[in-house]
Amino acid sequence: MISCWLGAIVLCLAAPPSDPKWAVPAWDAVIDRALDRWQVPGAAVVVVTHDRVLYLGGRGVRAAGKPERMTPDTIFPIASCSKAFTTTLLAMLVDDKKVDWDDPVRKHLKEFHLADPLADGDVRLRDLVSHRTGVAGHDLLWYRAAWDTDEMIRRVGILPLSQPFRTKMQYQSIMFTAAGKFAGNASGKPWAELVEDRIFKPLEMKSAGVTSTKAHKNADLALPHRIGKKGPEAMPSYPMPDPNPAGSIHLSARDLAPWLQLHLNEGTHGEARLVSEKSLKETRAPQIVISMDEETRAIHPFTEQMCYGMAWVIQDYRGELLVSHAGLSEGFRAHFTLLPRRGLAIGVLANLDRTRFNLALSNEIVDTMLKAPAHDWHDLYRKQADAEEFAAKVRATQIERNRKRGTKPTLPLEAYVGTFEEPAYGTAKISLKDDHLFLHWSSFNCQLEHFENDTFRVLDEMLGDTPLRFHLKNGNLEAMTAMDVKFARQLEK
Repeated sequence: MISCWLGAIVLCLAAPPSDPKWAVPAWDAVIDRALDRWQVPGAAVVVVTHDRVLYLGGRGVRAAGKPERMTPDTIFPIASCSKAFTTTLLAMLVDDKKVDWDDPVRKHLKEFHLADPLADGDVRLRDLVSHRTGVAGHDLLWYRAAWDTDEMIRRVGILPLSQPFRTKMQYQSIMFTAAGKFAGNASGKPWAELVEDRIFKPLEMKSAGVTSTKAHKNADLALPHRIGKKGPEAMPSYPMPDPNPAGSIHLSARDLAPWLQLHLNEGTHGEARLVSEKSLKETRAPQIVISMDEETRAIHPFTEQMCYGMAWVIQDYRGELLVSHAGLSEGFRAHFTLLPRRGLAIGVLANLDRTRFNLALSNEIVDTMLKAPAHDWHDLYRKQADAEEFAAKVRATQIERNRKRGTKPTLPLEAYVGTFEEPAYGTAKISLKDDHLFLHWSSFNCQLEHFENDTFRVLDEMLGDTPLRFHLKNGNLEAMTAMDVKFARQLEK
């Protein structure tokens, strides 16, 4: 299999000298400059070796325009960086012989299904945690969902595969939600208890929690931001009151130190072994190739090949083995980096939406510690971000230019009112109030603005400028397409 071939190349890279004598620069100044370049209000950073914390600090502020400083104990959501906690728990259960990576998913999660018969008949635990089921992201089936995690799992089983089973990596968070429930069923304890008992407590991660509820009780809490017209501005927090194995963990940079060291020490913490080296390393073994398209190569200019493991990205970097993962939550960014053979790990937490500050700073720290030639990562990623923003504006301008002005909806507005259904996405309703149509779906209640003919815009800050199109046949309303999904109209009984 090609992923195994790639793994052999990556893992056979010449091992650098072990236990180097790290020289620690003045990281406060480095971080401050990076914060300024990206307009990030604040960040918490930790750099560790097997047995030392080389740097642990908070820089900037917890909230823009307010005096409270960021500290090593400031709490952040880590979003998808939570996924590695789930696969580490599964590695522990492999040690306990309660699960095997190649167990059929329905061995411990009988209600799990995939729409494709071939995939459904052979889907394994390993497939869930390596994004290779063939199911595309469909993030709106979990993002601000009005249903629980069991319903998320049921709905993802209805979705058609967008790629053949096990042929392509497609990031799919609900599969990790299913993997967490698989772990709970196999062990007899829910995922949230497993994380607390087997990771947080042994590692003394005292402020870590599995929901936003606990995090928001902490006075030392980072607040979310986005870039507005005048710089960083506060934005609403994304509530995560329910534990979710795909992304609900909140913690501080101080908590991160023992977590990262657990991975550098291949499963040991002090004198205690929490997970075997073999099982933990399997989470960082290549499972599926990541395509090195033009955009990916631009972001990773010193990388030839990349794979996804089980909650980790594995790549070569300047001849080194580098393992990492990013996390994106509304108003926040997280990035964890491991150089296992160098015995070095980095965690960067920031309170700004969709920034590449974390990756740029992590790369800068890696280069400095490895004494690699200087490379201005902030400049590279800043230019790429600017280019993407410009391209988005060009697309928006083109859409507006091609808009058919002066058109009207085919039918009176009240004719569009009704109920629409899609097997996985469920029920969506259109209502009319004060001469405006509204979309009601999941937790979203959004006003529609007419664009052209029978196409409207969904006016919602979280969904973005999403088009909604009504489909008519012979003058009769048959369906609507919203969020790139086609909903069939339901006739009134």
